[in-house]
Amino acid sequence: MSKKQNRKRKKKKTAGEIVINVLLYIAIAVFVFSLIKVVIMLIPYYAGEKTYDHVKDNAIVMDVKDKDSEEPTFQVDFKMLKEENPDTVGWIRFDEPSVISYPIVKSLDNQEYLSLTFSRTPNKLGAIFMDKDNALDFSDRNTIIYGHNMVVGEQMFTSLHDYNEEEFLHKHPYFYIYNLDNKEMKYRIFSVGEIKSEEDNYRIDFPTEESVNEFLQTCKNSSYYDVDVKLDAQSKIVTLSTCTDSNSAENRFIIQGVLEE
Repeated sequence: MSKKQNRKRKKKKTAGEIVINVLLYIAIAVFVFSLIKVVIMLIPYYAGEKTYDHVKDNAIVMDVKDKDSEEPTFQVDFKMLKEENPDTVGWIRFDEPSVISYPIVKSLDNQEYLSLTFSRTPNKLGAIFMDKDNALDFSDRNTIIYGHNMVVGEQMFTSLHDYNEEEFLHKHPYFYIYNLDNKEMKYRIFSVGEIKSEEDNYRIDFPTEESVNEFLQTCKNSSYYDVDVKLDAQSKIVTLSTCTDSNSAENRFIIQGVLEE
């Protein structure tokens, strides 16, 4: 091979290496850019989770009220919560999924707490909030409580979707709400399903006993499962509402429980 041909081969090799290096640098840049985007996306989730961890650490009080029992009762420091946020109206918790243990707030509209945490800091986690038209003391025939279904993690109402499995419902059929007097209200879940956002499950006003019975029948009909629970015109329902796991903007995933006196 002549020296001229050898020089041409080296030039070709050098040009090839340059192309490979350029592609490598582009790939690294794309990777770094994507990583930065993921980190930026996760920061609000992390910050929001820390906010609620702080609230829980300071607000939840396990108290032994019965001297004959060492079993602690769940109590909430509502004085502290009201000082931090006057919109506080209660607390909700599940035995499982235990991650659902949050203060409940109520605003003049149903938009404010979609993007504000309980501590009123802007964050995509938002807050768990009561419908603007409901009574503060959970005395309505149907009290509606909203929470986000998050893309990342299990915060807010994301874990309500555990009830897509019927076995999970049988194992964990209750949730609990505490009013501002620290009275525990125990709700038996009787309806789990996916509905349209304008369905009668979201009804709050009931002018007649017949309208209550129609509402209860609607709730039962929309449930994935048949649950043997006594319901009548005096029943007090809490409807927990979140987004579905699908991309439908019109659909909602709801869990409905009836107060056990």
